[in-house]
Amino acid sequence: MLQIRGLSVTMRKDLRTLLQDFTFALNPGDKTAIIGEEGDGKSTLLKLIYDEALVAGYADWSGVIQKDGMLLGYLSQEVDPEAARQTGYEFCCANPAFLEASPKELASAAAELGLPVELFYTDRPMASLSGGEKVKLRMALLALRRPDAYLLDEPSNDLDVETLEWLEAFIRTCPQPVLFISHDEVLLENAANVILHLEQLRRKTLPRWTVAKMGYRQYVEERLQRFDKQAQNARKEREEDRKRQEKLRQIEQRVQHELNVISRANPSGGRLLKKKMKSVKSMEHRFDRERDGMTEFPDTEEAILVGFDEKLALPMGKPVLDLELPRLAAADGSTLAEHLSLHLRGPEHVCIVGKNGVGKTTLLRHIAGELLARPDLKAAYMPQDYAETVDQTLTPVEFLAQSGEKALLTQAKTYLGSMKYTPEECGHSIAGLSGGQKAKLFFLKMILDRNNVLVLDEPTRNFSPLSGPVIREMLQSFGGCVISVSHDRKFIREVGEAVYQLTREGLRKLDQEEEWF
Repeated sequence: MLQIRGLSVTMRKDLRTLLQDFTFALNPGDKTAIIGEEGDGKSTLLKLIYDEALVAGYADWSGVIQKDGMLLGYLSQEVDPEAARQTGYEFCCANPAFLEASPKELASAAAELGLPVELFYTDRPMASLSGGEKVKLRMALLALRRPDAYLLDEPSNDLDVETLEWLEAFIRTCPQPVLFISHDEVLLENAANVILHLEQLRRKTLPRWTVAKMGYRQYVEERLQRFDKQAQNARKEREEDRKRQEKLRQIEQRVQHELNVISRANPSGGRLLKKKMKSVKSMEHRFDRERDGMTEFPDTEEAILVGFDEKLALPMGKPVLDLELPRLAAADGSTLAEHLSLHLRGPEHVCIVGKNGVGKTTLLRHIAGELLARPDLKAAYMPQDYAETVDQTLTPVEFLAQSGEKALLTQAKTYLGSMKYTPEECGHSIAGLSGGQKAKLFFLKMILDRNNVLVLDEPTRNFSPLSGPVIREMLQSFGGCVISVSHDRKFIREVGEAVYQLTREGLRKLDQEEEWF
């Protein structure tokens, strides 16, 4: 059994404490999901549990991580850049478990994970594999090691809906305990039976952790109910205190007035009033002590994001996109899809879905190229890989106020502060920020630039599950046009007013009744 006792983790760069006196146990049968806002240390914790060398360059820690000789299977967020240049076969050969496995064991692992056994031997570069293929291949290599527990860092990123459903089933039925990070709310709801919530309170100066032995939906609902009740009690106690203080002030003023006007000929009356005043002061001190014990308002790390201007809208019927594309080609020239047609008007919100590798990102880049060049629209493009369009050496302030005008710099700092970016984070390069923090910057840039057409490639992939509802609500109410690619099932349901499936034969509009999520 994996046990952690008294673990504290501090970032070297800004001396921020991620965890304080953390205690946790991963028991047989546990499917534990780590959740939290961007930059709260989820991946750092997973790396530290697996191998402290992975965090040695940027974090210090103390405490006990007891593994009792357990063999852990760790899936990192991304394939190492050097490994990404290898063929699939070369990548597999670098894993001793693959070299030691018999053909029967390889076939069994491939069948268990729904993976074509030929993928073990493919000469395609790892970078060219779809998100689903990469995850399944890496998971198969982990399974060949027969680990005692799985540690999975964002395994749901870049997976199509079909592969997400496979991943849910794998986590749920896996005989070994699983500790995993995911931003996919549906996967959390369907697979997790323990929730580990990491938070950074009071502008990221106070870490808090919560372990709840329950499903994700129950945890969220009970957390909200608990906070609502706590807030109600706090408001009630403060209102009662206000009334009590007002009554006490009236008594004190009346006694003081009587002391001021009492006749010197009545010294006994004066003594009684002074005694009464002393009693009033004593009561005031007692109320002060009781005030220290009043219920505090809930201290939570809320998902905060400034919304789009409600007045920002495209006119109904405004031509936005008239796409007629005979052929969609991949970077190597091969055909991904043919006979694509998509026509959008006014403030439509559409979502494009499809299997991994079908060409959704390639199509979105093509659409973005058309719309960004249009002078009658203010379009913005948010890619999956933020480095595709953003200079990672810029600071968040420089990215938001690229003209350097004083008013824009002030506005950028104000908005970043309202979204709980610390002064240190505002001064760091974008490259040093978490994926979720970078995603927030994209949204903030689009808000400040007053864009009325948003082209979004997997916009929720780096947001925490607790931030997801905020993003969806913000885009639901957006008065402009949204053209998105997503595998996020809640996003597709709630933001996509129309859903199109990309296949090799083109784009097909799906009916509401179709089981596409």
